[in-house]
Amino acid sequence: MALNPADDTFVSLLKTRLPAACFKEDTAQYFEEPRGRYEGHGVVLAPASTEEVAIIVKACRDARVGIVPYSGGTGLVGGQIMPDGARPIVLSTERMKSIRAVYPTENVLVADAGVILAEVHRAAEEVDRLFPLSLASEGSARIGGLLATNAGGVNVLRYGNARAQVLGLEVVTADGEIWNGLTRLRKDNTGYALRDLFIGSEGSLGIITAAALKLLPRPAQYGTALLAVPSPKAALDLLALAGSQVGESISAFELIHRMGPSFLEETGFDVAKPFDEWPEWMVLVDLGLPASVDATEVLETLFVAAAEEGYVTDGVIASSEAQRQAFWKIREMIPQGNKRIGSVSSHDISLPLSAIPEFIERGPGELAKLGDMRINCFGHLGDGNLHYNLFPAKGRDRKEYDNIRNDAKKCIHDLVHSYDGSVSAEHGVGRLKVKDVETYSDPAKLAMMRAIKTSLDPLGIMNPGVVLRAAD
Repeated sequence: MALNPADDTFVSLLKTRLPAACFKEDTAQYFEEPRGRYEGHGVVLAPASTEEVAIIVKACRDARVGIVPYSGGTGLVGGQIMPDGARPIVLSTERMKSIRAVYPTENVLVADAGVILAEVHRAAEEVDRLFPLSLASEGSARIGGLLATNAGGVNVLRYGNARAQVLGLEVVTADGEIWNGLTRLRKDNTGYALRDLFIGSEGSLGIITAAALKLLPRPAQYGTALLAVPSPKAALDLLALAGSQVGESISAFELIHRMGPSFLEETGFDVAKPFDEWPEWMVLVDLGLPASVDATEVLETLFVAAAEEGYVTDGVIASSEAQRQAFWKIREMIPQGNKRIGSVSSHDISLPLSAIPEFIERGPGELAKLGDMRINCFGHLGDGNLHYNLFPAKGRDRKEYDNIRNDAKKCIHDLVHSYDGSVSAEHGVGRLKVKDVETYSDPAKLAMMRAIKTSLDPLGIMNPGVVLRAAD
């Protein structure tokens, strides 16, 4: 059913129900996304409380006006942008920025949806705890958006996705009712796991307004190494060996192809170069360890054992926190280098671990049928998540590839699907991958998703067109 626009009459009605501070200037930041694929529109509101969110949602329900939740604006699949259709309300959580409570003995922190991830990290550190969700945009990404997209990041191998970091939620439903599911309980078998329904729903079912987050003891020390490996298969063998030697102490295990740091050099970024020449494949290993062991000794033992098996050919162990951060800077700056080069097509995919080497081997041959492209393959090997991005051949412009962009995406996604992988590992579906979900998802899954959407949001006002195609 068609939605109505947030016209002047509707905005005037809202002004009688909300304080003036809720009304924001309609500046470009709310209508753009990092990759420049979409340009949105709407009336921007920034409520300061859950009650104000409920007022907005009830008004939109009554007037049948769409709502686009806006968190930190860092999403990469267009979920925070509505490029067409009736003018919506863009509901920003930027003023909902209180850390409501911290319970160190319970290892729980309760935060509003608008709290920036880095601020959660600082609050946890103040009580000598760790909130392990970590990603490059942590200085601007907000908790509500991170949970709505079930964000991943570099520590999933050890700690799990965003979903695994949550005990309870507070949500404003599509009816404008407040669900107080902000439990701090770790065991509660009193019915359906509604928390998990809203996490990863990308604002298509309701608006997350607060969360009870799990905290953990901080590792006493970290050990970090950048290791050269002969192949992705060797990297997987190294992961298995590391698991047998240090168990769950592996916090991150990142695969890096030399194209990543080469792009950084090509585009003028200043990063450390631990090797004389960049190896074709590298692994960044990060361990979180107790005080009772020597981190350098642990990594040296791993390196020796791996070298004997042929899993590594060279490596550098960080001897200081500064060097550790320099290694991580290489990995975390790769998306910035990619952006300056300009991609033909970018893919956030996941595969069964054992299928990754064959997928990486087959990809270039399949893509060569379409044209000459550079491939930058990197990502969270420990949890099977690769960022498999395609770029113009050196000296060519990405506009020359416009006619094959969709074919390139289909080529990679078809190959991923053939290995029972996923075309969206950690970035979500948004608007960008709605058709992909329809193409590659099990029909029974799609039917259940549509049934849930229809039941919880019968008017289709919650982030229309995200995750599932908007109803006619």
